[in-house]
Amino acid sequence: MTAVAPVRPRRPVRVVVLAVLLALVLLVIAPLLIIALNAVKTPAEYAGNGPLSIPSGLYWDGIVAFWNRVNFGQKLWNSFVTSLSVAVLGVLLSILNAYALGIGRVRGRIWFLVFFLVANLLPQEVLVYPLYFLSKEVHLYDNLISIVIIFTVIQGAFGTYLLTSVYREFPTELLDAAAVDGAGKWRTLWRVVVPVSRPTLGVLFTFFFIWTWNEFFLPLVFLISNDTQTVPVALGVLQGDRQMDATTTSASALIGILPAMLFFLIFQRTLTRGITAGAIK
Repeated sequence: MTAVAPVRPRRPVRVVVLAVLLALVLLVIAPLLIIALNAVKTPAEYAGNGPLSIPSGLYWDGIVAFWNRVNFGQKLWNSFVTSLSVAVLGVLLSILNAYALGIGRVRGRIWFLVFFLVANLLPQEVLVYPLYFLSKEVHLYDNLISIVIIFTVIQGAFGTYLLTSVYREFPTELLDAAAVDGAGKWRTLWRVVVPVSRPTLGVLFTFFFIWTWNEFFLPLVFLISNDTQTVPVALGVLQGDRQMDATTTSASALIGILPAMLFFLIFQRTLTRGITAGAIK
């Protein structure tokens, strides 16, 4: 009996696939590279050679001028504190809600899930007036706490809907073993459920942080003073400023997006583990 030779993948197909993927990667990073190039050009180089030219040297005055002009350090701190608080509180709220709906199987859980789904589908424009009125009534308007509360609830609604589907399929053997050992519901949650679902929680934490960092509309409405503005609001306010040349505008866009990109790269392994754990499950 003759042995069957293993089927080798076709090299031309692999080359085409890799070429297409490389083209897509270049298409995604090309705008970032152009912004980075223009951020370190002098205004004269930009005007004379165009946006696609290579700078003759590194010109940092545009970045420094924008940083000092808008007090960007304060904006950066506001965005970091707001995004981190929402990410932590949103994950915590999602855990508690999903534990009650997915594992506790409370009555009417289907209606609760429908409510959370509808809350995710509502546009932010619908929420502006009631949230504005409430923030005025409780004296939290133009305060970072109002944004933290609003986005914690919004992100928590999405996290609850997603995490409930995960906890609904949670291994009952682990829950039964914890009950045999005398663990109550609270101890079971923090000693069994949370450690097992840590990859999924890491994904939620990363997404909540990045989503909150990039939010523009609600912070624009609720944060009106210069001391409370976040990075996207500061960039949006100065977008139409005629005193901003092209290089300073590119510098503002570059330093505005770099923190979110660095955070994403730092937690990239967490995202990979979370997605892989979900695929294996």
